[in-house]
Amino acid sequence: MNSCWNAVGMTVPPRRRADAVRLLARTGLARAGLAGLAGLAALAPGALAAQTPAAAAVARLTPDTLARPAVTLADAIRRAEQVQPSVAQARGNVRSAEARTRSATLGAYLPDVNFSTSGSNNYSGGDATTTASGQVIPGGRTVNSFNTGVSASLDLFTGFRRGADARAARASETAADASLVNARFQQALTTTNTFFDALSAQQLVSAREAGVRRAEEQLKVSVAKLQAGSATRSDSLRSTVTLGTAQLQLIQAQVQLATAEANLARLVGAPGRVRAADDSAFYRPVVLDTAALRAEALAQSPQVQSATASAAAAAAAERAARAAYWPSLTLGGSLGWNGSDAVRSNNPSPNLFDLNPNRQVSLRLSWSLFNGFQREQTIAQQAATADVAEAQAADARRQVEAGLVAALAQLDAAHAQVAITQTSVAAAREDLRVVQERYRLGASTIVDVLTSQENLNQAEVDVVNARYAFLRAKAQLEALIGRPL
Repeated sequence: MNSCWNAVGMTVPPRRRADAVRLLARTGLARAGLAGLAGLAALAPGALAAQTPAAAAVARLTPDTLARPAVTLADAIRRAEQVQPSVAQARGNVRSAEARTRSATLGAYLPDVNFSTSGSNNYSGGDATTTASGQVIPGGRTVNSFNTGVSASLDLFTGFRRGADARAARASETAADASLVNARFQQALTTTNTFFDALSAQQLVSAREAGVRRAEEQLKVSVAKLQAGSATRSDSLRSTVTLGTAQLQLIQAQVQLATAEANLARLVGAPGRVRAADDSAFYRPVVLDTAALRAEALAQSPQVQSATASAAAAAAAERAARAAYWPSLTLGGSLGWNGSDAVRSNNPSPNLFDLNPNRQVSLRLSWSLFNGFQREQTIAQQAATADVAEAQAADARRQVEAGLVAALAQLDAAHAQVAITQTSVAAAREDLRVVQERYRLGASTIVDVLTSQENLNQAEVDVVNARYAFLRAKAQLEALIGRPL
């Protein structure tokens, strides 16, 4: 204990120092490793929180504001759409649906054209021949062949399958577009909530820092009154405990801020931590017509539009599956050339290629009369998928309506909470000012001061929480109706 005091150049009477040590031992602070902190703060005006281990921890957790890049809400939403997998997958689904529509609406009415060519070299052995002079000549034979041609086929009638496939493809493309819009709004909601988490964590840190400053000032007053003989050591010790509590709350707020900013950085695709930039436009009042919002949400909600378009695509796929009961008529044609030459071992002069043209035109009728109930199985599967999609679309409408009621209720409650907490902060500040003045005059106790101080700390935290509860409810409402308010 003596070494702790002497290290900071303090001069404390030995008797008062011994009394403080005994008091700290009785309260249990010495056993908790905080004896030096309590004695330091209680007995010396210069022993403030900046010299404590808690203050050092706060300093380590406090980031350099200039070193952290800031991002606005609009920029965060834009960057999150570029890097988040859910939006990337939705964009990929749109491209796939567009390709399917192009194939079903244009490609299905164009002929299939194929070009092929081939060549071969074939050798076969044979009997040797003998000339008049007795010379033996091998009788092997080499054949070179070449084939080339172009073929085309065109479906003249497909049992109405092409029309059904085109309608199903267009419905799928509409569903993919709606799903992309819904994915963007859902990602915007996630990004907005994470952004507000970081912003509220910043303001909570500011509120906790204000609480630490008030605790430090109160500790100064308590120490000064103790030295003047107008207060007891209990006042300075209680002020020290209050300062330690405020510092712990500040450390927790710093950890929450680091976590929120790291999550925001991950969403926008940046390393480390990203700071949320505040904007006065967030706190503008909002006037809402609940009846118009309910009608707009049911008609234009991205979630409802996506589910409705998916149900239409499933119904179109079922109709396309029924086209298998009809026959198909296909027109085909081909044009080709083929030729070969032969070289005999006993006659090394080769025959020249003789390319022979060939042409073919065909008209093929195909009608599957029975295929082991495979058509019926496909139709049953598509019908079940359509029923499920229709049920999901109806449930999406009910879900949006329920979510709208909940979001409006949360918005109203948060608006009332903001007004109440702002009033509480003003009242708590005035109450603390009055109680502190009474304490200086000796008309109130340290318990009254510390109670008022804690009430103000909590009121400042409550106003931050209420403010961002309102903003989160507003963001939820915007995601439901598919537009900013």
